[in-house]
Amino acid sequence: MLRDTLETRLAPLVEGLGYELWELEYSPGRGSGLLRLYIDAEAGITLDDCERVSRTVSEVLDAEDPIPGHYTLEVSSPGLERPLRTAEHFARYVGGTVSVETVQAFGGRRRFKGALTAAGAETVEVEVDGKRWTLPLSGIRKAHLAPQA
Repeated sequence: MLRDTLETRLAPLVEGLGYELWELEYSPGRGSGLLRLYIDAEAGITLDDCERVSRTVSEVLDAEDPIPGHYTLEVSSPGLERPLRTAEHFARYVGGTVSVETVQAFGGRRRFKGALTAAGAETVEVEVDGKRWTLPLSGIRKAHLAPQA
């Protein structure tokens, strides 16, 4: 899969620049696709950081040409409502509030917004209205942090 190939190639490149590749999204489109990289660093991300990563990644992608056709490259911070995809992402935010949407319904529901109480290699636990739900990572369609206002 192209997304996995891009992530395998670009993660070490981004890390070599001193950042973490938090997430990579690729959406092919008619005539032009979109490659979006979310980068993170302990000190936060600035516009200069995004530009630095964009220039370096562009040079590599132009030389290797792994993406068919035209595409737009965007580099940004994952932000406060950062997407959560991996076990490591979830583990980092145990105790925080998350919003999770599952592929299939669990107990009649597919959307869970509440406290992330546990995160393992294959499941996460979310407490919603006093009830704890154990959700398989493989069954999560999308998830993100949901900071309290």
